[in-house]
Amino acid sequence: MRSLCQFLAPICGIALVLSPTIARAQDAPIVRDAEYRILERQHGERWTVEDKGIDVKLAEFREKNGGNPPNILYILLDDIGFGEVGMPDLDVVRGYSTPNITDFAEQGMSMMRMYTEPSCTPTRVAMLTGRHPVRTGFDEAKAVPEGEGLADREVTLAEVLSENGYATAHIGKWHMGDIEQSYAINQGFDYAEHPIHQQAQLALMSSTALNEGHVDGVDLRLRTTELMLDDTFRIDPYAMVYGTAGEKGGTIREVHMESGQKFSQDDYVAMGQRYKRSTLEQLEKLAAGDKPFFLQYWPLFPISFTRTDIEQAQTLNGGPIPEAIVKVDGYIGEILDRVEELGIADSTIIVIMGDNGPFMEFVDKSGQSDRIYRGGKTEHLEGGVRVNAYVRWPGMIEEGSRVKDITHVSDLFSTFARLGDGEASIPRDRIIDGVDQTALWLLGETHGRRDYVFVYEGFVLRSLVKQQYKMHLPPPGGNPILAAMYDLYKNPREDRPQDSIRIGVGFGANFSLMAQRHLAMKELYPDMPPGHGPLYGGIENLRPETKELVDNILFAQGLTRKSD
Repeated sequence: MRSLCQFLAPICGIALVLSPTIARAQDAPIVRDAEYRILERQHGERWTVEDKGIDVKLAEFREKNGGNPPNILYILLDDIGFGEVGMPDLDVVRGYSTPNITDFAEQGMSMMRMYTEPSCTPTRVAMLTGRHPVRTGFDEAKAVPEGEGLADREVTLAEVLSENGYATAHIGKWHMGDIEQSYAINQGFDYAEHPIHQQAQLALMSSTALNEGHVDGVDLRLRTTELMLDDTFRIDPYAMVYGTAGEKGGTIREVHMESGQKFSQDDYVAMGQRYKRSTLEQLEKLAAGDKPFFLQYWPLFPISFTRTDIEQAQTLNGGPIPEAIVKVDGYIGEILDRVEELGIADSTIIVIMGDNGPFMEFVDKSGQSDRIYRGGKTEHLEGGVRVNAYVRWPGMIEEGSRVKDITHVSDLFSTFARLGDGEASIPRDRIIDGVDQTALWLLGETHGRRDYVFVYEGFVLRSLVKQQYKMHLPPPGGNPILAAMYDLYKNPREDRPQDSIRIGVGFGANFSLMAQRHLAMKELYPDMPPGHGPLYGGIENLRPETKELVDNILFAQGLTRKSD
């Protein structure tokens, strides 16, 4: 590794001179991965010229906007891959339509090569921190209580914008951990309403889903307990914490859940409707304030698996998730209408996108499919990490534009930070993977600033994307010459590996060097562990069954820890 770092010295030099005590608001450059530095070396002079012109545009906007930067509304849809929303030509394939999202897409820019992470939590971590989730140690979708979450040392977009005069609010799914430091109100948001866990608890472990047979092993009614010695081995979903609400600097409380209550699909639907109403309420409150705002709405829908609550299908597809997609499209329509009614459309950047591909294990019953790209949630294949992403900023972003430049969800962190005057608050003691894509948004196609993506599954680097090519990395110890490579324009489904010798002559060695540079930078800036703390810490009104669950988990965890 030493010889590789010596070889990379011109690229990595900035990382070598930075003190680990540097945090943010410093004159030092933002620390970037090696691949970005290679592009910067080739295009930096042009980018500097572009940025000067962009700064003029942004200054003109702020002057017209009372001196304020734009508001930001970020809508993130769960388990929605490329081709599932906003693309009317595919409506006949899907058997449903999303007219509100489709209209929105035509009013702004479609980022046609948006990459995310393979599952819910990693995508959300990447967007909020601007970092590959593996760097934060919190890179998997937790489904049950563990006493782990996004660490307070991570610097989120909400914190960056708060430091620069923004009001911040989060409504809907969160999925960042079950410890106090990981709650939204402790990660930069002034106000937040969100569940602690995700839809494995809310939509799959509900009493309705249990009765429909979507989950086995949870409901004791369906098996005898005659030989069950350990009655803590199964997780009782009804003892877990459900929806919470709180404000920055205060405490967080569980809401709308009583002791002994069995959470059902009706409760899940009601929770989703409350989050939509709360988003509308927050919009009105924030629009009436004197600060620019950053509002996140992460709906629970379209994740839905039960059928008994569908009185009559409204789509040709008829699957639970397409039916829910249509509902959430209606929710989004209401929110977009409210933005217009409040007179803030021209001063608000809105992004609507999916977080990863569909959960392929459920497609037979859910109504989803992999369609254009192969694979889905949890997978490094394009079907797992390619999503539709639309951004609208009237008068600033060209209407109806479609760009083929590569973007990654982490880019939203850096882009919003710049647009919100928050670049100085981006930390300088760690690698920031998110690339500022303001030039792409304001100048259009060919002005993107990345042509690469690193795709992880958990802690494992699984594939590399560079321009139109993709390499699936061999397993540890495998011969790189046997790595599967694809031209994504010729084989977007990644099911016909190209001859490794033919394509490897031009790109194989460079792909290997790309991976080595990335891993060498991780030696200079090691991945950090996730945050740990008391399970459900800071929640002041835990139900009796929740306290019992916590006691059982803490006892079991304590058995593997050395005493002081």
